[in-house]
Amino acid sequence: MMRIGLFLLTNLAVIVVFSIVFGILSRFFGVGGVHSAGGINYASLAIMCGVYGMVGSMVSLFISKWMAKRSTGTAVIEAPSNATEQWLIDTVAKQARAVNIDMPEVGIFNNSQPNAFATGWNKNKALVAVSSGLLQSMTADEVEAVLAHEIGHVANGDMVTLALIQGVINAFVMFFARIIGNFVDRTVFKNEGDGPGIGYFVTSIVMDILLGFLASAIVMWFSRLREFRADEMGAKLASRDKMIRALDALRPAEQRPDQMPESMKAFAIASGQSTGFSIANLFRSHPTLDDRIAALRKYNPSEA
Repeated sequence: MMRIGLFLLTNLAVIVVFSIVFGILSRFFGVGGVHSAGGINYASLAIMCGVYGMVGSMVSLFISKWMAKRSTGTAVIEAPSNATEQWLIDTVAKQARAVNIDMPEVGIFNNSQPNAFATGWNKNKALVAVSSGLLQSMTADEVEAVLAHEIGHVANGDMVTLALIQGVINAFVMFFARIIGNFVDRTVFKNEGDGPGIGYFVTSIVMDILLGFLASAIVMWFSRLREFRADEMGAKLASRDKMIRALDALRPAEQRPDQMPESMKAFAIASGQSTGFSIANLFRSHPTLDDRIAALRKYNPSEA
C-alpha cells in the first residue's frame, strides 16, 4: 500500500532518534523547558518541534544522492566508455544548459525495467540516472524525453520543496504526538509529577511513527503533483510527442511488480502495478500513466 521513499524513511528515523534524545535530556537534565509543574509549555514545544522537524528533513535531503547511489547500485559515468554513455552525457548537458543549471552527475543502474530518477540536495549538485532496462527498451527519442523529465525535477527544485514540506509536517507530527503523549501520561498512567513519565515517552514515540505514516499522504500528494510538472518540462525540452511516447512505453512495466528498490520508488519516473484497498491511492507516489498522458495532451509547451 505504501509508496514511501528513502527520504521519508530516513526522515522518520531521524525524528524518532531526536525524540528519544530530547526525551532523555528533558527528563533527566531539564533541558528544553517544554515541561513544567503546570504541564506542557506549548510555545517552547512548538519551537522545539519546528527546529527538530526541519533538521530531520534537511538531513534526509543532504544524504539523498549518496543513499540513492548506494540503494540502486548506480554507476556514475566518469568518462564515457561507449557511444551510448557519450550520448547520455551530451543530452543531459544540453538540457541542463537549456534550464540554466549546472551539469548533473549522470549514471546507469542495473534494472531490467525501464526507469529513471533524479535526486540531490541542490539543483546544481544533482544526479540523473537511468536503468539498463530503459536504455534497452526505449528509442533514443523516448530516452531523451525521460532525461528531460528528470531534468525537470532538478530544475524545479523538487527535492528542496519536498524537504520543506516534510519539515513542516514533521513539526506538526512531533507537536501533536507530544500533546497526545502528555494526555495519556496524565489520564491513563495517572502521572501527577512535575515532569513527564514513561507513558509520555512511549506514547510520543508511537504517535511519531503513526502520525508520520498518515501525514506521508500529504507528501505523496506533492510527489504526484511534481510528476505532472516534470512531464511538462519533458515536453518543453524534448517535445510533447516524445514525452507522451516515453510514458506510453512505460505501460508494460506498470503491469508488473515494481523492481525499483523500495527506498527509491517515490523518486522514479515510473511505478509498478498497484494493488490493494483503494485508500492506497493516497500513498501513491505517481499518478497513473493514463492521467499523465491525458494531462500532456491538454498541455501546449509553446503557451507555457
